[in-house]
Amino acid sequence: MTEKIYETYSPEETHALGKRLGAEAKPGDVYTLVGDLGVGKTVFTQGIAEGLGITEPVSSPTFTIVQVYEEGRMPFYHFDVYRIGDIEEMDEIGYEDYFYGDGLCMIEWANLIEEILPERRSEVTIEKDLEKGFDYRRITIREHQEDRK
Repeated sequence: MTEKIYETYSPEETHALGKRLGAEAKPGDVYTLVGDLGVGKTVFTQGIAEGLGITEPVSSPTFTIVQVYEEGRMPFYHFDVYRIGDIEEMDEIGYEDYFYGDGLCMIEWANLIEEILPERRSEVTIEKDLEKGFDYRRITIREHQEDRK
């Protein structure tokens, strides 16, 4: 497992980091996204979408579980599982088609569905540190590879 830490000092820098990751993304990539409310998850995700070439507005799919964007260079599947009541709801929407498909998955609140996450994924954690400024964010990306033992 590798880990990279990024520091951003404005929403624009958080967006730019997402955009860079979106531009580098490959089909089948899965990103999980964890962070408190108001930490910048949507700004980061909007950057990823822009990096994929998506121009339509991107907002958090809180009430639909998954929002699909197909206008970019590959499909973008944006999940928000915060309101999921039971893992069976993920089966009902056919999560495996997304998680193991040919697009990029972004899963917010992924810690709530940990048992079904792919072993190969990138975990993104966004944290505030008010001592470093109101807009400061520490963004940690942990790469998980196959075959955890």
